[in-house]
Amino acid sequence: MRGRLIAAVVAATLVSSGLAAPAAASPGWFACQPLPANDGWAAAGAGTTGGSAADDEHVVVVRDRAELIAAVAGDVPKIVLVSGHIDMNGGLTCADYADPGYDLGAFLAAYDPAVWGRATKPTGPLEDARVRSARRQGEQIRVNVGSNTTIAGLRGARIDGGNLLLTNVSNVIVRGIEFTDAADCFPAWDPTDGEAGNWNSLYDLVTLSGATNVWIDHNSFSDGDNPDSAQPLYFGRPYQVHDGASDIIRGSDLVTVSYNDYHHHDKTMLIGSTDTPGVDVGKLRVTLHHNRFADVLQRAPRVRFGQVDVYNNLFVVTDENYSYSIGVGVESAVYAQNNFFVLGGDVAAADVIRYWKGTRITAIGSLVSAGGRLPRPVDLVAAYNAAYDPDLSPDAGWTPTLRRRLDPAVAVPLVVLTSAGARHLQR
Repeated sequence: MRGRLIAAVVAATLVSSGLAAPAAASPGWFACQPLPANDGWAAAGAGTTGGSAADDEHVVVVRDRAELIAAVAGDVPKIVLVSGHIDMNGGLTCADYADPGYDLGAFLAAYDPAVWGRATKPTGPLEDARVRSARRQGEQIRVNVGSNTTIAGLRGARIDGGNLLLTNVSNVIVRGIEFTDAADCFPAWDPTDGEAGNWNSLYDLVTLSGATNVWIDHNSFSDGDNPDSAQPLYFGRPYQVHDGASDIIRGSDLVTVSYNDYHHHDKTMLIGSTDTPGVDVGKLRVTLHHNRFADVLQRAPRVRFGQVDVYNNLFVVTDENYSYSIGVGVESAVYAQNNFFVLGGDVAAADVIRYWKGTRITAIGSLVSAGGRLPRPVDLVAAYNAAYDPDLSPDAGWTPTLRRRLDPAVAVPLVVLTSAGARHLQR
């Protein structure tokens, strides 16, 4: 009964906003839906209902940056409907954010490893100016989401250049939105990161930090028209302007990520941001099901500490820069079941998994189509162990129970391709 009342409020809000004619099934109907029972880890604990308890006053349509920021703030139950394209940069460019003391050419000259060395991170006036520049951009593009919130996209909804932040909040639903290109204008250079150093960016498309009971469903994530392949090399390393698509870090817990379309991105999903035991221990319980990961290069996901259930996902690998899909990190326990992998070129089944100081992963029911051949069952852990050291244990030490259904792996491509992504919810 309550769901029907909220649906009526959503429909009335859309009609009054001129976005829909009165109808039995108005656009935005899905905005009032809570997470179904048993649908992954986010169904545990108090469950995840988002803003489904919102009163009439807190069902709103937003069309620009200012409206979005205002609407999602605070902990009162609320349903926020995103209409059209919201540019979080508001037309501002990297030059507009730049501090007067910052100049990229001068920065590159000062911190060239041949001049600065590789033993320490940059310090000094130019680095300070870069930090001030990055802070200015962050103040513009970050959106802080309160607890008890549903953010849902109407048909064609897109948020460009923004970082949706769920920090120390609970009971949040994000559905039906296309997220693109949270590009960092001022990546940090770290010569101590790896053997050759790395450029590191600051903004994810969606960040969960200390967030609990969150459902991320039927969204699309990509770099849009600004791919990493178009970025230059500085100091012999890619000038990395993108970070995660949807990272889950700093003690976040009870999260379900379902029916999303991740494509053309590098660092896709980091679950746990440090190898050091702390707030993550006993948390980072995440379910990933029926998502498409197409030409994402790594972290789909990379896991530390958490019990992560990865089932019925479609992985499509054609990019020559592919690194791996599932990263087994410190004290992680990944349970991967009935996933379908399409591997192109010279990508081997052994490369789907990557060792990141973790030892346990159950990977069963996997189907692999390699080089255009018919799919065949592959024991991914055995394939990894035959090619690399150290060996991984094929037993994650736990068995998931919070699942509504488990599709056979052979059905995954059809189910995912006809269901995943924002456009399949906004119809």
